[in-house]
Amino acid sequence: MRHFQVKFASAAHEVWVGAGLIGKLGRLTREAGLAPGRIAMVTDSNVGPLYSELASDSLRASGYEPITIEVEAGEQSKSLEVLATLYDRFVAEQLDRNSIVFALGGGVVGDLAGFAAATYLRGVPLVQIPTTVVAQVDSSLGGKTAVNHHHAKNLLGAFYQPRLIVADVAALRTLADREFREGLAEVIKYGAIMDAAMLERYGASLDRILARDETAVEQFVGDSLERKAQVVTDDEREQGRRRILNFGHTVGHALEAAFGYKQYLHGEAVAIGMVEAAKLSIVCAGLSPAEAEQLSKLIERSGLPTAMPPQWQSEEFERALKLDKKRSDKAVEFVMLEKLGRAVLRRLSFDDILDNL
Repeated sequence: MRHFQVKFASAAHEVWVGAGLIGKLGRLTREAGLAPGRIAMVTDSNVGPLYSELASDSLRASGYEPITIEVEAGEQSKSLEVLATLYDRFVAEQLDRNSIVFALGGGVVGDLAGFAAATYLRGVPLVQIPTTVVAQVDSSLGGKTAVNHHHAKNLLGAFYQPRLIVADVAALRTLADREFREGLAEVIKYGAIMDAAMLERYGASLDRILARDETAVEQFVGDSLERKAQVVTDDEREQGRRRILNFGHTVGHALEAAFGYKQYLHGEAVAIGMVEAAKLSIVCAGLSPAEAEQLSKLIERSGLPTAMPPQWQSEEFERALKLDKKRSDKAVEFVMLEKLGRAVLRRLSFDDILDNL
């Protein structure tokens, strides 16, 4: 089990990583200083039947009064329409400013419930209980919450820090292979942008990780969260260094949106985006072709796609790319690699990106 604290200038919160932690959720919540009372457990139709009862029982044993709100699983639930249903339930259940919102699920639930917590009564306490690899290694930490607009992913959102993160790696046993593998893209990302030695350890442990050995998985979930914490605590609102965490995401988000969030899972799109960013890095940042190939092969070994789809040249893709949140006029701040383990920011025009994909 790993435990560490994430310290921002204004506040701090605890992070727990290990197996069997959902059954200890009530105790960990009390230890985090969150008072008992009426709380909302937001989950989805896949995760709820598996873990909401276990989580709720643990919370009740520690004096909390949970209500469960289940949304349909999938990216389509990260919408203004579903967000409105959460507000309606919060009001109907008379949740107040001391009520806690628990996000039990993957990145969609974390973003949706997080944005609801950030905006309901101008902010109520939030606890993240990520149950996918993507959410455990990335989206649960850092305070980004959002819902999608039909034109682009995460267009509407807020920075809002959780009071507690509980990453139970045992929950990853029930993920389908595709969902498990997509999260590995984010693990690779941390090594690519800030820790080449982590990439080497990941490659050496990959067989154990793919077999879901809990010791190996716990190591890389913990390593990933600690790497991310190093970045976001210095730049909570993405004004500087935190932007390197978008490596692979400019192209990845555009692919997701262009295909209606139906063809690619988030990590799959980011995997392709990282390969394309590495190719651009050879031309614009000095990355060696050998290291670009090394990164691509590691992504491929992880069971992730590495090639742009034949039909990527479309109005939908170009429009989604140009709606990137980091855009300014006709250009975007693009994350590249000088070498494995060292990311840099380069301002590129959208035409330069499109011409080199």
